[in-house]
Amino acid sequence: MKTLPQKIVLITGATSGIGKATAKVFAKQGYNLIITGRRQKRLDEIKKKYSNKYVVKIKSLCFDVRDLNACKAAIASLKGDWKKIDILINNAGLASGLDPIHEGDIKDWETMLDTNVKGLLYMTKLISPGMVKRNSGHIINVCSTAGHEVYPKGNVYCASKHAVNALTKAMRIDLHVHGIRVSQVSPAHVEETEFALVRFHGDKKKSKIYEDFNPLKSSDVANTIYYIAIQPKHINIQDIVLMGTQQANSLFTDRSGRKFDK
Repeated sequence: MKTLPQKIVLITGATSGIGKATAKVFAKQGYNLIITGRRQKRLDEIKKKYSNKYVVKIKSLCFDVRDLNACKAAIASLKGDWKKIDILINNAGLASGLDPIHEGDIKDWETMLDTNVKGLLYMTKLISPGMVKRNSGHIINVCSTAGHEVYPKGNVYCASKHAVNALTKAMRIDLHVHGIRVSQVSPAHVEETEFALVRFHGDKKKSKIYEDFNPLKSSDVANTIYYIAIQPKHINIQDIVLMGTQQANSLFTDRSGRKFDK
């Protein structure tokens, strides 16, 4: 096993979807990884698969980003060079429920705000001081087109992603003087994730929302995140907004069939 490379990447929410695909892309390119998530079994499977296939070192941390004390304990457990995180990818996020504001479930609201906003803040607070001390680092937040526009029944989810968009801009102002880049990627509909299943509380029938058009794939977003990360140090890509060709924005999607499967 080779020694730790120059860059170490920490990815939150790495057990599925965009986070898992991003872990694969960086492992394939020889980066050592710290992968986090709430499901230990999946973390173990990913660690074993990617470390063997790509001959990189992977450390897994099982905790919930909504729990500040758990976040603190996880980061405090890192020893030696593992503490020197070069790239933080704040990926952990979700949508829960799809209701008009007057019918919304407060538990759904709290879950989204605690994960999408507070979880991102907790991890940034814990990791950015080391970057400031080293005058080097890159924070990449996974936002959404919902952070740039709103759509019916998306109220609190859109608000949480608007917060991510605002925080990304504000973090960049605070950290650019320390040589730290702050970027984000804002995807629209993405398949090969658990997003729709979680949004509809495990209802598999309702979650089948991608059958009549071609959305993005999780690997598309992962490749975009990697592209942001590998730019020369004097370049900071602030945001990349991406959608499938059949989607014009959050309100207009051509659902006349999956035109690009062939």
